Amino acid sequence: MYNLISPESSKLPQIELSIFATMSKMALQHNAINLSQGFPDFNCSPELLELVSKYQREGFNQYAPMPGVLQLREMISNKIDELYKHRYDVEKEITITAGATQALFTAISAVIKKDDEVIILEPAYDSYLPVVLLNGGKPVFVSLSQKKFSFDWNTVKDAITDKTRMLIINSPHNPTGSVLTENDIKILEEITRDTNILIVSDEVYEHIIFDGKEHLSLSGSEELSKRSFVISSFGKTFHSTGWKIGYCAAPENLTREFRKVHQFVVYAVNTPIQYAYAEYLSEPSHYMELPDFYQQKRDYLINILADSKFRIKPAKGTYFQLLDYSEISDINDMDFAIKMTKEIGVAVIPISPFCTLDKSRKLIRVCFAKNEEVLKKAGEKLNSI
Repeated sequence: MYNLISPESSKLPQIELSIFATMSKMALQHNAINLSQGFPDFNCSPELLELVSKYQREGFNQYAPMPGVLQLREMISNKIDELYKHRYDVEKEITITAGATQALFTAISAVIKKDDEVIILEPAYDSYLPVVLLNGGKPVFVSLSQKKFSFDWNTVKDAITDKTRMLIINSPHNPTGSVLTENDIKILEEITRDTNILIVSDEVYEHIIFDGKEHLSLSGSEELSKRSFVISSFGKTFHSTGWKIGYCAAPENLTREFRKVHQFVVYAVNTPIQYAYAEYLSEPSHYMELPDFYQQKRDYLINILADSKFRIKPAKGTYFQLLDYSEISDINDMDFAIKMTKEIGVAVIPISPFCTLDKSRKLIRVCFAKNEEVLKKAGEKLNSI
């Protein structure tokens, strides 16, 4: 029998099942509390559910326009303008996507050609690398700083060559919870000025940022917005990850290329949900109150773990918290995560799958987008180590 697909013919021979799917499956097998995959265990707003039902009943059930429902694009443009003082053209610069992952795939695929170099800052969300490889690009990995997980711009500068085509930025950052500062924005402007470097800015946690900080979107930089695909997600913002709707905001010339790919990947996105989001966005409190909502959960979990043997530096954003287990065990993070799931009853995510350069860190990631009862039970189990 012919071997139609062999390791030699695979386009992604080194890519395996994602760590999120792996740990969630293990959590189910061992009846462990699942703090691994990043989704809330509580439902989205009843008002939002009713809006979806309303638009379904009213017959908004056929294809949406390829770029997305106009009303939703208008609300996104207004929101970005209000928060970051930059207005995107609703017709030519905003595209609704089937989640942020599709937007990331489309943005990278639209511009990366064979042998183009793409700088990926590690730890990095696991969807970036496969898309670069699928398009024949060459990933160039740069680690965030060891202690604070801040952006190491000197190393980024050293990594730039005449073949550098793209830099992928993620803030608030998954999995570390770090965020861009005003100084970061300034340096990023300087190092990309007078270059052809494009930026993919993954900002899906833009509304989950803590301790009185404000999210710094690349859309708010006059310079950087001209070279950036800014990507966000309604699923993260409105506790509706399963609906898989996000968006990409980019200048007209970049959006034109983006849509060339987008139309043949999904063409259009769920129609009634787009209308529901558009109406729901008319009340800013639905996203402006999110930082306080999630900071309470972050602080609740940290307080529970205050007497544990984990070392904890509070996340500055996202709904993830890193736990340093270096005072507990010397085993690698994958083995530690497996042990946690099987023996302690809490499924977590090891950090090494987010890295290619440094897999030695004794860190695990937990998701605190959970009800307090779940966080309490998980915390008690973690404290028992």
